Amino acid sequence: MHEIIRFASIVLVVAGGLAFALAWSRLTERIPIPAAAVFLITGAALSDIFPQLERHASIQTVERVVVVAVVVILFDGGMHIGWRRFRSSVVPISSLGLLGTFGTAAAVAAGCHLLLGFGWTTCGLIGAALAPTDPAVMFSVLGRREVGGRTDTILEGESGANDPVGIALMLAMIQFANSSHGSFLIVLREFALATSVGLAFGIVAGRLLVPLMRLRLPSAGLYPVRTLAACGVVYGVTSVAHGSGFLAVFVAGILVGDERAPFKAEIESFHSSLASLAEVAAFGGLGLTVDLSFVAHDWIWLKGLAVAALVVFVARPLVGSLLLAPVRLNRGERLFLLWGGLKGAVPILLAAFAVLAKVHDAQLIYALVFVAVAFSVLVQGTTVPFAAGRLGIPMRLIEQTPWKISLPLRSAPESVLRVVLAASAAAAGMRIRDLELGDAWVGLIVREGEPIQARGTTRLQPGDELLIVAGDESIDQVEWLFAAAEEP
Repeated sequence: MHEIIRFASIVLVVAGGLAFALAWSRLTERIPIPAAAVFLITGAALSDIFPQLERHASIQTVERVVVVAVVVILFDGGMHIGWRRFRSSVVPISSLGLLGTFGTAAAVAAGCHLLLGFGWTTCGLIGAALAPTDPAVMFSVLGRREVGGRTDTILEGESGANDPVGIALMLAMIQFANSSHGSFLIVLREFALATSVGLAFGIVAGRLLVPLMRLRLPSAGLYPVRTLAACGVVYGVTSVAHGSGFLAVFVAGILVGDERAPFKAEIESFHSSLASLAEVAAFGGLGLTVDLSFVAHDWIWLKGLAVAALVVFVARPLVGSLLLAPVRLNRGERLFLLWGGLKGAVPILLAAFAVLAKVHDAQLIYALVFVAVAFSVLVQGTTVPFAAGRLGIPMRLIEQTPWKISLPLRSAPESVLRVVLAASAAAAGMRIRDLELGDAWVGLIVREGEPIQARGTTRLQPGDELLIVAGDESIDQVEWLFAAAEEP
């Protein structure tokens, strides 16, 4: 009986935390504080108020929970972006995700050494931990807001791409820190191995997942479970092969994002809900592992704020400005991208890796990263909508559409396409009768959540959702007309 009561208490705390998260998500529409910040700080406060929570939330247990959460979030983020959106901004996403991670890590490490006097190895670990941005925070901050132009795709793509890169870099740095005869060549070798294997496995997994998702199962509820199991397999196999499982999962999600499959809408809805739950678990769990008394000791919190200022106001603007220089963006878009590089669960997870590996100054690294992340989520995350308005970045609140009209079919409707008109697409602003559709025709338009009849005189607007019936010969033409134009 005692065991039942104790377990019931754990269930009560977890369920209560989830209920609080749901209530706060409603309040965030009025109070511009990201939910991630609330979970993180609340967890840290509870661990100090109730020290017995540490017995149920050791850093090793939380690390495993957060790894699973990040896998779920990365796959969902990859599916949300899709190959078409990723391809339209592949240059800035790739440069910020790869070179930006290295550049930010180096800039933060140099700044910590010069300003705070830490050893180079400790500074390198801090820089590697704080280099990646975080997809969970980005999705939490944006919520139901849609950012116009390419900045939305770049921010989301960067946050998904640099997480696996940052994790691979951190693991290589930890091996360097714990090696008696380590050199920077070890870091580069381990990083190159992890990213190349992860990329290769992710591409193969994405190609294999597409036909797998089209195989029939006896129940509709099993289709999302199958993709979830596939995520675990992709991560596990890649990691066992000494590759970046996180990168493989993200790449696989991108490659299946635009593919058509049975119950695709249900699969996406399931993974989106699971990613939201993973965000709560990640930030709440990581908060429980933070010792606020240690953070308050010896002015560590002030040093953490100095590191945060270094990341936000020096490293990110310096590295980001250089990498975005050749990209065709206006001044407001550049500044918004530089301000929108939010830190979150992944940097704290990377610091947790350092603690588990028992590197020198591990507790100090963990505390500094926690303060820097809390600053980023609270200050940057809270001001992202304000910054968008001041910089002229279009941002609108997407109204929920809880009602859907659907027709169940036994086989895939190969001749029916659902497209969302991109702002830079060839069809944007044109009348339907002026489009070169071939044998295709527009059956229905949904604009701002309301269906409207498709007439020849109807002028299409960016954001319109269209249901198009097209023959095999006209599908490529239709996709070209409504997709975003590719830019360097």
